[in-house]
Amino acid sequence: MKLLRDTSLIFQRQAQLLLRNPVWILVGVFQPVMYLLLFAPLLKPALQVSSNAEAYEIFVPGLLVLLAIFGGLFQGFGLIAELRAGVIERSRVTPVSRLALLLGRSLRDVVSLIAQAVIITLLALLFDLRVFIGNLLLAYLMLALISLMTSALSYGIALVVKSEDALAPLMNTVAQPILLLSGILLPLTFAPGWLQGIADWNPFSWAVDGTRALFRGDLGSPDVWQGLLIMAVLAAAAVAWAAREFARSVR
Repeated sequence: MKLLRDTSLIFQRQAQLLLRNPVWILVGVFQPVMYLLLFAPLLKPALQVSSNAEAYEIFVPGLLVLLAIFGGLFQGFGLIAELRAGVIERSRVTPVSRLALLLGRSLRDVVSLIAQAVIITLLALLFDLRVFIGNLLLAYLMLALISLMTSALSYGIALVVKSEDALAPLMNTVAQPILLLSGILLPLTFAPGWLQGIADWNPFSWAVDGTRALFRGDLGSPDVWQGLLIMAVLAAAAVAWAAREFARSVR
């Protein structure tokens, strides 16, 4: 009960800070919207599909996963600013749960991501995308798990390096191969066998496949539960590690 109360307090505080400057939600969604408007129309001939709706069923899920990954991985910069301002230091004298310090922030990031995902989904509906609401909610659950995992990792790493100069190149180094080896923008169906073999070891590739299965209405696909299971396990592991780093920092 104390953990839930503390998490709620931290979440409310972080949400208030976000709502004071909601422009960051629009900034975060700007690049995906540009992909949706300027890149997606090229996909129908490139993917050799019969309709725009089919092309968007392939592209939009990958775009949402991209938003979840990159939106979470770069949250650590805000925590470094809080470290420098002494916010984390002052937490030492409070009875708040150290796990709640992480969960409150990460849940704020998840809510922000879902808000951005809703905006992109609504825009995609204007381009003939069609998806069942139940499948869409499961897809959002997948995105929430990805966001929880990546934001927790980012916070944990930020507490270790304590410097934007170190965090930025590290996150970019991690993010680029994840992007290229997960089939986010285009499926890896036509990739060479060796590249597909490497991508099979990328957990985000499973998440992308599962999200695409949901958008095309294939709820019974094994990609769905495999992606959800992998993301849930990795999210739990990331939260456990990042919470330990929070406990060390405010000890």
